[in-house]
Amino acid sequence: MPDAVEPGQLQPDFSPRRPQAATGFFAVLAGLVAGTAGQLQQVELFSAWHYLVLLGLALSLSALASIGYLRLWPGAALAAFLAGVAFGFGLTGARACGFVMGALDPSLEGRDLEITGVVARLPQRSEAGLRFVFEPEAAKLDGQPVRLPKTLQLGWYGAGSATDTGDGVLGQPPEVRAGDRWLLTARLKAPHGQINPHGFDYELWLWEQGVQAVGTVRVTQRHPPPRMLGATWRHPVHRLRQHVRDAVFAEIEDRRLAGVVAALVAGDQNAIDRVDWDIFRATGVAHLMSISGLHITMFAWACGLLVAWAWRRSARLCLWWPARHAALGMGLLLAAAYALFSGWGVPAQRTVLMLTTLCMLQMTGRRWPWPFTLLLACAVVVVADPWALLQAGFWLSFVAVGVLFAAAPVAQPSTRGALQHVKAGVREQCVVTLALAPMSLLLFQQVSLVGLVANLLAIPWVTLVVTPLAMLGALLPWAWDLSAWALQLLAWYLELLAQLPHATWSGAAAPLWAGCAAVLGGLLLVMRLPWPLRLVGLGWMLPLLLWQAPRPPVGEFEVVAADVGQGNALLVRTAGHTLVYDSGPRYSIEADAGQRVLVPLLRAWDERVDILLLSHRDTDHTGGARAVLDMQRGASLLSSLEPGHELHRFGVSTRCMDHREGGQAWDWDGVRFEVVHPRANDYQDGARPNNLSCVLRITNGRQAALLAGDIERAQEMALAERARQDGGPSGLRSDLLLVPHHGSKTSSSPALLEAVRPRLALVQAGYRNRFGHPAPEVMQRYRELGVSVFESTRCGAATWRSSQPLTVDCQRQLVQRYWHHRVP
Repeated sequence: MPDAVEPGQLQPDFSPRRPQAATGFFAVLAGLVAGTAGQLQQVELFSAWHYLVLLGLALSLSALASIGYLRLWPGAALAAFLAGVAFGFGLTGARACGFVMGALDPSLEGRDLEITGVVARLPQRSEAGLRFVFEPEAAKLDGQPVRLPKTLQLGWYGAGSATDTGDGVLGQPPEVRAGDRWLLTARLKAPHGQINPHGFDYELWLWEQGVQAVGTVRVTQRHPPPRMLGATWRHPVHRLRQHVRDAVFAEIEDRRLAGVVAALVAGDQNAIDRVDWDIFRATGVAHLMSISGLHITMFAWACGLLVAWAWRRSARLCLWWPARHAALGMGLLLAAAYALFSGWGVPAQRTVLMLTTLCMLQMTGRRWPWPFTLLLACAVVVVADPWALLQAGFWLSFVAVGVLFAAAPVAQPSTRGALQHVKAGVREQCVVTLALAPMSLLLFQQVSLVGLVANLLAIPWVTLVVTPLAMLGALLPWAWDLSAWALQLLAWYLELLAQLPHATWSGAAAPLWAGCAAVLGGLLLVMRLPWPLRLVGLGWMLPLLLWQAPRPPVGEFEVVAADVGQGNALLVRTAGHTLVYDSGPRYSIEADAGQRVLVPLLRAWDERVDILLLSHRDTDHTGGARAVLDMQRGASLLSSLEPGHELHRFGVSTRCMDHREGGQAWDWDGVRFEVVHPRANDYQDGARPNNLSCVLRITNGRQAALLAGDIERAQEMALAERARQDGGPSGLRSDLLLVPHHGSKTSSSPALLEAVRPRLALVQAGYRNRFGHPAPEVMQRYRELGVSVFESTRCGAATWRSSQPLTVDCQRQLVQRYWHHRVP
């Protein structure tokens, strides 16, 4: 397989018989990629027939371009490019229209459906229960058949879990295996993710997975228990993967090591512990700890070498098919089988398509310049999966390959000794690390400064020792113990690197133009050019490295209500300070709003948090606090948490109290912060956590915002009464109100609304949450008062600025694309 992937093997000796036709071919490819990228920017889809017209136009333009090349028309290349644009735009749009036609009927959301179907893919078990992909065969609502999407993602949760619906779940879910047919009752809803600045697009991820509805298995006293109807022969590969994964955990005692081995041999990345993922990311080796493109390529290369060696032992086989071609073909075939066993994820599919393209070029004797080769591979991947253009892994893969091509020596000797191979490998790793650093900073706002040192050892150790042993364990289980032992040595090395001061460097998320300039600068820096030209690349990288996120001017402030689902989490920013009000919910032991939403957002803005204010102890307000405090070691904690709470050990902790009773009030950059609840005697009365919510008022003397936590009617009336007694010019008056208790029926009393008189209100609640927040009658109360209400389910992350007090920027509207769910 080395002939298929080594950059030096594809030299720029491209000399087609008809240069005009070749130019047209590559113009079509470039247009196809451009047209697909343009379609992905659509906010709403056109009608299906519009895309069919574009496909017809593409054929017409192709015919025109062909005639133009035969007659040497000067505009033939433009016609070919436009043909590619029309084809890419039309094909992607037509596929999207076909997919949307199978979406879940909104009238079925939240209804208990009786579904018969087959478990597809590898089920994932956690402390909360099970999550698995389900392919329905039949479904009924109240005894009447209904149509469901082809692919569902279901959760089957146990009592007491973070996702427990609280309606009498019976026990923990049983063993569920891929290929089993089940009859069960489930409650479905449309895929609805959280939309935040620089956040993960969950809805796009589900779209790529083919999932069009998510839901929960209903196992209560009111529903018949799920019943397994028998095993099927469907999805045998996933069933085998599940068997191997379970065998790995049975063989290896250390659960953390077993999780990494399971990820390497069966492609189950969810088996890796969250702490280990943090170490892998900090040391820049996360790409090695799953079935990645590197593993598949190395596997293809190793298989190709073995096949070539064996093939050359037989003269008859060599006469029948050249050994080089046999190595390419068999290596590719075995790599595809490996990718299939790993779960055939999007990165694996992308790698197999790239390898197939390169192998076909080699086997047909094509020796094109590397930009044309890369463009062809890119076009093939984009046709197979247009939405890959929006994935970070796509760009990292292609930029890495392009950098290796561009920085490769002009000529390479046909035979090299072991030392030369080692030197070449070290050089290539240095080149890729340096060139990809700007892209990592652009995509993830973080670069591992120890990544080069970590990867120089980790890449050969994982690809040549750990992974082969993990795969051998499928035949000889004792090999898994050796693989775990090898991983333990690597883990010790990586932990040492991760603990070094400044092991990672973070920077604010720069605009796209700065990122593209930096990537080109990195490419210039590693290319074989004169050093004066290389140093120009450093100048191109400076805008990305020096970029700072804009902040409010002195005397102004902004409030960002993050989209965290059912919970509260807000950032308050002044010219030089940042406060985080609540930290969102805990989703499971492995995930919380701090890790998934707040930490990436704080990193993207390069924020230094001064105060983390936790209104009260409920986990939908404190679930992400540990992740935030781990990242922001200098932040002080202000809360109503009881003494002895585990969060008190994360630095300086203070109990919040009404500033009129000796509590907290301070000024930042011309902005006043005042805690107006609870009072000292509230702590002595044994009040419920909601009633102890820290209420914060922020004002610059012209505009104000009130963050009310989960206070209820009694506390609201007490606040309004104290404001009236104080007789101040403004009291509680605020332009912006965080709706108390997510819009619960027990809050937003007329007394509070009369005292605050907000013009805008924010509701942070989960889509179709089990509490029914916000309550319709509460929302009607706000509407009657002329208050504009912004719900996170419709708005995503909401940003309000004191300099523009009548405007709220909704992230869901700013980045809206056709695959994003629209709440009816």
